[in-house]
Amino acid sequence: METIILLCFAIYTGLLFLVMWLTSRKSAGNDAFFRGNRKSPWYVVAYGMIGASLSGVTFMSVPGGVHGGAWTYMPLVFGYVLGYAAIALVLLPLYYKLNLTSIYTYLEVRFGKASEKTGSLFFIVSRLLGSALRMYLVVFVLYEFVFSAWGIPFWVPAVVFIAIILLYTFRGGIKTVVWTDTLQTTFLLLAAIATVIAILKNLDMGMGDLLSNASEKGYTRMFETDPSAPKFYWKQILSGMFITITMTGLDQDMMQKNLTCKSLRDAQKNVMTSSLLFIVVNILFLCLGAALLTYADQTGFALPVDAAGNVVPDKIFPSIAFNLNGSGGTFTAVMFVLGMVAAGYSSADGTLTALTTTFCYDFLGFGKEDSDKKRNELKIRRLVHIVFALLYLLVIIAFRPFHTQSLIDTLFDVAGFTYGPLLGLFCFGLFTKRRTRDAWVPVVAVLSPVICYILKLNSQAWFGGYKFGFELLIINGLITFIGLLLMSKKRKQVI
Repeated sequence: METIILLCFAIYTGLLFLVMWLTSRKSAGNDAFFRGNRKSPWYVVAYGMIGASLSGVTFMSVPGGVHGGAWTYMPLVFGYVLGYAAIALVLLPLYYKLNLTSIYTYLEVRFGKASEKTGSLFFIVSRLLGSALRMYLVVFVLYEFVFSAWGIPFWVPAVVFIAIILLYTFRGGIKTVVWTDTLQTTFLLLAAIATVIAILKNLDMGMGDLLSNASEKGYTRMFETDPSAPKFYWKQILSGMFITITMTGLDQDMMQKNLTCKSLRDAQKNVMTSSLLFIVVNILFLCLGAALLTYADQTGFALPVDAAGNVVPDKIFPSIAFNLNGSGGTFTAVMFVLGMVAAGYSSADGTLTALTTTFCYDFLGFGKEDSDKKRNELKIRRLVHIVFALLYLLVIIAFRPFHTQSLIDTLFDVAGFTYGPLLGLFCFGLFTKRRTRDAWVPVVAVLSPVICYILKLNSQAWFGGYKFGFELLIINGLITFIGLLLMSKKRKQVI
């Protein structure tokens, strides 16, 4: 089986390099790298955004999270649709009006250089950690189920994956990523669909029988009605909206792909189409989770547990995929690996490009009035790209001892602390006519997540057993907004 998996991995990687060659052979300069020459078809971006947004976390943690959480993830997805509407109607018109390459340039125009660098730095920290953790999950699972059997150290597949991503994004940047994301999305979805079909065949069930059985077991329960619970459905909907606004609309990685569309109208069509597709795709992955648990119930399959005997949700999908009864085992294992590889690549390639873009524009001054006087911008961009790839690798290797919970919860915990200041900054800029003290913006942006961390640690004691969930992101943004308001003054015009 390992040989077949390795061969499929090699073929898939070859397809990525073919796409890279086709997209970068005629134009591989900075405009193609940073902006895709503004020629990307909106429907290609919309389809590719599925893979870029879902990543390995959805592929692993959403199906695994059905154990213990049922389908309570779904209200969060409904909130995503509201968030995408806000992006299409508020943020995209602003970005296109200012003709931005790095979206944090807006903060310089609105407040000043300190605000721009603060926003950029929070994005860099957020995306470097978040995307590296997504990639870590891919490396972790493939190591556990494939490479460890060969006695290969954990860091070896990590180096291989990052090297491949670095190579195929090195020339074409975002122009290549837009097209490779379509390939990643296709394989990610095929892997989920193929696994569900294989399980149904193995259990001799139809889809209706599966869902009926899963409903009886409580696996399809969608709405948590306890207001004090972290996943109370109204909190999920509201959190989903703000998670999308921040982790997509205020995220250079996701917006950079949207800004490669030919026009604002195309970008808006892309965003709204993507939001509806996400509902369908997430239902698919929740159905996959129900199928996995039904298979375990019907066959007596032992779910993976940690040393304390607790089920490890992130290992449910791979455990069953690699050990499915009958001839379907090899097939589901191969499809799982291809899906994981696609998910890993899709979460990392755009991020690596976006980190390079943000640093070059917001810290090195690319695209500013004096940028034409600078020499060797191409060499500088490539050096920055390599440095971020190395940082990416270090985060992946360093995180391994800390992987103790479902990674999707870890990622949203990180986002709640790091994206909150971005939310507060952009909201203050967009919805007030006041001018804040630019030099003090970094102080407010750092204090806000610190306060939120203290609140999270003490919430049960201070608020009658209440536990903060994803709504901590909103509170973080609100604290930042209030801090900016307290040190602001009136201004006559606003962009």
